[in-house]
Amino acid sequence: MNHINLDLKRPLGQISHNLFGGFAEHLGRCIYGGLYEPGSPLADSEGIRLDVLEALKRLNMPVIRYPGGNFVSGYRWLDGVGPREERPARADLAWGAVESNHFGTDEFVRFCRKLNAEPYLAVNCGDGDLREARDWVEYCNGTSDTALVKMRRRNGAEEPHQVKYWGIGNEVDGPWQIGFKTPQEYARALTEYGKLMKWVDPSIQLIASAVSVWEKDLVERAQLMLEQAGNLIDYLGLHWYVGNPSHNFAEYMATSELIEARLCAYEGLIRALRLDNRIKRPIWIAVDEWNVWYRTHPGYGQPLNNLEEFYNLEDALMTAIQMNAFIRHAHSVKMANIAQIVNVIAPIFTRPEGLFLQTIFYPFELYSRHCGEVALDVQWEGDTFSADQYSGVRVLDVAATFSLGRKQAAVFVVNRSPDKALETTFTLNEGRFGDTLELHVVNGHDLTSSNSFDQPNMVTTSVQAVMGGTKSFTCALEPHSVTVLVGQVH
Repeated sequence: MNHINLDLKRPLGQISHNLFGGFAEHLGRCIYGGLYEPGSPLADSEGIRLDVLEALKRLNMPVIRYPGGNFVSGYRWLDGVGPREERPARADLAWGAVESNHFGTDEFVRFCRKLNAEPYLAVNCGDGDLREARDWVEYCNGTSDTALVKMRRRNGAEEPHQVKYWGIGNEVDGPWQIGFKTPQEYARALTEYGKLMKWVDPSIQLIASAVSVWEKDLVERAQLMLEQAGNLIDYLGLHWYVGNPSHNFAEYMATSELIEARLCAYEGLIRALRLDNRIKRPIWIAVDEWNVWYRTHPGYGQPLNNLEEFYNLEDALMTAIQMNAFIRHAHSVKMANIAQIVNVIAPIFTRPEGLFLQTIFYPFELYSRHCGEVALDVQWEGDTFSADQYSGVRVLDVAATFSLGRKQAAVFVVNRSPDKALETTFTLNEGRFGDTLELHVVNGHDLTSSNSFDQPNMVTTSVQAVMGGTKSFTCALEPHSVTVLVGQVH
């Protein structure tokens, strides 16, 4: 028997809904032919695909990062504003493409507003410069009668865009990046960029490009960033992608332990460095690129292409496992951005006449919809498994939240068993569950089940109401499933 114990008096921290953010890069068909397709019968007057918009509304993303990604390290934002017929086409060296610049800053901000999402802009810290970065902040947020503000107004935005979140560079620790920087080089650039950008608008929040290469310089990079720019930055940005290139399900599911190790290590680094440098203001973690990506990843010997990954059920489980980690670390992780939102390693896949929802869409939708405001220090025990270097890994991966206003608990459980339903008891330390509970289950026929245009519902969400009214509730969690138990607590 597996046991999950909930104690509403043991909160882990306040949850920021920014954990359910997204990311859109000028790469493949994410922008063009994805969210933006002018002339399509499915698009609105501004060229935004309405079917994509409606699917994204279901994910309830509060913040979307743009325009990259590797792309931003060679991007000139001025190329993407003003009359479209005057915008220059540029070679995109990051992805071996030609960028038309028909979709840029103003289009992206309007797209975000349609979703009620905050735009998060990353500035070019590759082959870009300080002036370009500070000018972009002024163009977006300025209110004085300057040339850049007048330009924005001529481009149709009389009021400032009020862009709150700004990233300084992308994956600057990666040698594949235009403008790769050593720890020392980036700390200096981060300080000067951040200083100048906050001089333009002191209200903005800055995300530093901290780690994408998890093999070296982790401590030195963090140390130099906080020593030199600790009074400027608000978040340290972490990137990771996970996958199953060896086709070993147990090893894949045990990736949860690596994610825990990374988050715990970085939390400790931040605490130590804040103490050492007398930084009293909080510095949060933003996992501003994360997803499953390996089938089309150049790092696994694949040719560079549009990165149109097709996901299966086991990838949906891994998506939920990553979101469980964000919830359990909600005291420090205040933003996360799934990469990406359409077509490119994404939960939504389009063609000119329509779209289908990938397997990873469904757990993301459930978590974003039902996650409460407080993360609970949930305790659970039960069956375990071993894989690779990890032993004693719990078959159930669990997180839980509570909504004070609705008096509603949500328990998020991934059953990592490939073939066993697990009898599981959910117990409240105090109080009782409401009379009716909801079980939302993401599952499919087997681990390789995948959605497509021909078979769009091989993996989807089912919902059932079950009787509550007691202190404990027992049910069998389906094999290879994501289950979200939602109910009021009295």
